[in-house]
Amino acid sequence: MTFPQPRPQAPQLPQHLLTTIDCQQGAVRAVRFNADGNYALSCGSDKSLKLWSVSRGTLLKTYSGHGYEVLDADGSYDNSQLCSCSSDKTVILWDVATGQVTRKLRGHAGKVNCVQFNEEATVILSGSIDGTVRCWDTRSRRFEPIQILDEARDGISSLKVVQHELLTGSVDGRVRRYDLRMGQLHVDFISSPITCVCFSQDGQCTLSSSLDSTVRLLDKSTGEMLGEYKGHKMKGYKLDCCLSSKDTHVLSCSEDGHVYCWDLVEGSLSLKLPVGKAVVQSLSFHPTETCLLTAMEGRVQLWGLEPEETVKTEEDTMAS
Repeated sequence: MTFPQPRPQAPQLPQHLLTTIDCQQGAVRAVRFNADGNYALSCGSDKSLKLWSVSRGTLLKTYSGHGYEVLDADGSYDNSQLCSCSSDKTVILWDVATGQVTRKLRGHAGKVNCVQFNEEATVILSGSIDGTVRCWDTRSRRFEPIQILDEARDGISSLKVVQHELLTGSVDGRVRRYDLRMGQLHVDFISSPITCVCFSQDGQCTLSSSLDSTVRLLDKSTGEMLGEYKGHKMKGYKLDCCLSSKDTHVLSCSEDGHVYCWDLVEGSLSLKLPVGKAVVQSLSFHPTETCLLTAMEGRVQLWGLEPEETVKTEEDTMAS
């Protein structure tokens, strides 16, 4: 006699509020986990970039040097450097420990919407409203970019780089994937201005959100549409979308104060997370754990599983 196999446990979602951080830097334009998920970066409309301990919700350092609101930031793999971009048309490379500006990179003709290190943090890639992506060598003292990608016909709203591949989303409604090693460009036409793009964790798919209130999952190599996710509101703001750390769910910000989480395969709405009464500006999923950061107005919130299941902080572990 055979017993039925136990049903696999459904992937859980971060739906319990663990911490609220009042960032005190005006409106928070973007929030990002660092590479290992222990720290968070918040980009403020008051021209500052702040580094936080996620588990404690405490401020570690403030980085000041931009002339206008900070729109995006990224941390290097070894947590020694940060890069940020701003409406002041510049990209700044920071030393994490000292808080000093290492390099200020100028060359974009308009506000810089998105910025990211490559994996070794030897190159910074920045995308601007001027329609270009610029690649900057972090080790060189030269002020010119090492490469300019100007295929977009309108502003670059989002970019992601993984190994030798670069994914960009543009207001011209196209998702472009550059194979930097082979020198190839692949274009998928969405027909609505793109607000955010990302790769799936397994590297097989691309995710893009656009101003027709739709998130689309595409097969990376063929461009075939694998899934469409709707229900949220995204009509006039540049909002984030992402995948959960194990590629089980698609998440998106919304203008109605919620984060929407869909089952990746079924396309059904798994969770509508009530964040607050305003637009959810930005979100970031923890690289390995079931944790989510959201930004609304001047605060950042950390969401996780049941409160008692939260990961112990280092002090708790040492105390026990």
